[in-house]
Amino acid sequence: MISVLVVEDDPVAGEAHERYVERIAGFEVAGRARTGGEALHFLERTPVDLVLLDLHLPDMDGLQVARGLRAAGSETDVIVVTSVRDLQVVRASVSSGAVQYLLKPFTFAAMREKLEQYAKFRAGLGGEGDARGQGEIDLALAALRGTERTPLPKGMAEETLSEVVASLRARPEGAPAGVVSEAAGVSRVTARRYLEHLVEHGMVVRRPQYGGVGRPEMLYLWAPA
Repeated sequence: MISVLVVEDDPVAGEAHERYVERIAGFEVAGRARTGGEALHFLERTPVDLVLLDLHLPDMDGLQVARGLRAAGSETDVIVVTSVRDLQVVRASVSSGAVQYLLKPFTFAAMREKLEQYAKFRAGLGGEGDARGQGEIDLALAALRGTERTPLPKGMAEETLSEVVASLRARPEGAPAGVVSEAAGVSRVTARRYLEHLVEHGMVVRRPQYGGVGRPEMLYLWAPA
């Protein structure tokens, strides 16, 4: 079982987080702390595998808790659970040792996804000795970040997909399928098929471009983060 400490000062949110964790197979709640100091004191006495860490705590910034763990040599992992969307804070969280970042408000399904990804990561690197190769490490990190590759539809190739993605990302203003096809070195039909695949997966958006007479041309844009 993966033991979890919930660090949350709001009693309602803290109770909800505990219930969520207990509903996920393979996880158990070791305790709950309402302040940063209480969390650090708890972890000194009771090591856990994972901390669900709010950033807005009454006595200190949650990142101070994460940094305190690292300074003490703790190997406890941290998932930040917060309403803070500031990208500088996201970067600071990663630098402080957070393995994932979960935005409030969230559903049970969202937390389950994060924890299951974390469990896959631990399982992938849970053995002793050396990794068999780069692939084993990449697979574990992909599980943690939720970026495992799903098989492409029949007839599609990773190399062509990469060319289409690179061609589109090089044009932040967007581009029609014809422009992407020329840049990627594929037919217009092929380019459109790959672009539509990216649209279906939320990585690209379509927008009609009005200009000349007749039907508007469809513009494809890389979806903003």
